[in-house]
Amino acid sequence: MDRIENSPKVGNEPGGGNAGDRCYLDGQLLIAMPVMEDERFARSVIYVCAHSSEGAMGIILNRPAGSIDFPELLVQLDIIDDADQIKLPATAEAMKVMKGGPVETGRGFVLHSSDFFIKDATLPIDDGVCLTATLDILKAIAKGTGPRHAILALGYAGWAPGQLENEIQENGWLHCPADADLIFGRDVEDKYDRALQKLGIEPGMLSNEAGHA
Repeated sequence: MDRIENSPKVGNEPGGGNAGDRCYLDGQLLIAMPVMEDERFARSVIYVCAHSSEGAMGIILNRPAGSIDFPELLVQLDIIDDADQIKLPATAEAMKVMKGGPVETGRGFVLHSSDFFIKDATLPIDDGVCLTATLDILKAIAKGTGPRHAILALGYAGWAPGQLENEIQENGWLHCPADADLIFGRDVEDKYDRALQKLGIEPGMLSNEAGHA
């Protein structure tokens, strides 16, 4: 697996434009509809990190990265020695590693609470949520000086200009405000159903033919 980049491109990703454009979905959740044909996004809940006329990017919140273990990942990245795994703080031990999306899957993105910030590297997204893509945040987490809440995502989801808007119009996605529990909560398997319930929708109420009438 490739290492996390030391020189993040986060600020230049599609959608890194005017945060004041409230017609865009920065800081919102996308919830896949049952009609989602792309298996990479089926039943996915995505936190939108950036959205503008230039496109969008987001992090999938409910797809664990298989058997990848965060402490072992720190060893692979030479952040800690193998023997130091037993000395990691509880926040590092509990850190979730997710499949953030199909773009740049060898690169890591840390979605985290705003109590941690690295100048020229951390992108504030919404109240209380930031994105950082450097090794420095992983080093801080390993030392116990990182953010209170965080998940590590390998890769991200990206949309070309107008693509996300079209998918929403075609009933591919629902969207709703995010909250810290849905972003950072440990109950990964339940996030899809809970995101729907946040909109007052029971999963069984959604038809597989939605949008095709």
